[in-house]
Amino acid sequence: MSDGRLGQGRISRFIQAWVEQFHPERIRERSHLWFGYPISIALVVLWLVLLVLWGGEPVGFDVQRAALDRAEGDSKKLVVGYVTTATLIKVVETMLEKPGGYLSNDITPPGLIMDNIPNWEFGVLVQVRDLSRALRNDMSRSQTQSVENKSLSQAEPHFNFDNDSWLFPPSEREYRKGVDALTNYMNHLADQDETGTQFYARADNLRGWLAIVEKRLGSMSQRLSASVGQVRVNTDMAGESDARQSTEAPAMVVIKTPWLEVDDVFYEARGMTWALIHFLRAVEVDFYEILRKKNALVSLRQIIRELESTQRPAWSPMVLNGSGFGLVTNYSLIMASYISRANAAIIDLRSLLEQG
Repeated sequence: MSDGRLGQGRISRFIQAWVEQFHPERIRERSHLWFGYPISIALVVLWLVLLVLWGGEPVGFDVQRAALDRAEGDSKKLVVGYVTTATLIKVVETMLEKPGGYLSNDITPPGLIMDNIPNWEFGVLVQVRDLSRALRNDMSRSQTQSVENKSLSQAEPHFNFDNDSWLFPPSEREYRKGVDALTNYMNHLADQDETGTQFYARADNLRGWLAIVEKRLGSMSQRLSASVGQVRVNTDMAGESDARQSTEAPAMVVIKTPWLEVDDVFYEARGMTWALIHFLRAVEVDFYEILRKKNALVSLRQIIRELESTQRPAWSPMVLNGSGFGLVTNYSLIMASYISRANAAIIDLRSLLEQG
């Protein structure tokens, strides 16, 4: 009898609890939860959609067409240096105005959890900083004792501002100030009465900028190759018997990119090469006579062709990181191959420009 009463008690408590679920007060309590569920689901769906829309890399643009559109809109003439400056401005504007805007300093989802596009932005920014420095120090000056251009001396510091500052001030504001300063330089450049603002398309100026590009590409190639881990011979002191360094280093160095950073390096390389392709196309226009005289046009176009291969679509949703000769491909090694070939061609191009 006790077992029967125990079973009946359980049944009665279950029925009572079930009936209480339909009490008006309990229904009102659950209504708040029912109202919150759709909102949460909608937010998650919205974030997923934005992840897809904002996760794409911007397409390239025609540097001459972009410069012509800007010149015609401002009633300016395409003088030497106009295309290079207009391309630099357009690259920065594309970085800031692409879908989702500038994401490196986002503090809210989905930008907060995205890392591929912010690394792409940083790669672009590195090239922007290098070219703006070359404009300020070399291309706009006739010699080392000449006075630097005021607008360019204002633009470069703005581009060197922290890339992840959210407030006080936000990074985008500083970069737009840099664009305004470049625009001011470009307008004075195209003004026939403004003889104090110049762009000197000389071989030594081009060589100086290419030397910086060479080092950037060499470093990036090594970082990409480290995705699989390498044991490298330390060549830091090679070729100089009396050279010295601050601290002793081992003869063999083991270098490997952490697994979680492989995609960061890959997309930084994509951004760097995307910007560099446009800058080299602009250089082909403004330095055309020098390149033609040195018989170096073909070399420059081959560099651009190699770099264009780095922009092929990546069909995998993640950056594959297989071993060198394994079953799975390695995106980083493929990217390093294209960049290394472009870097070797830049070294040859600099040699051509140095010859009389």
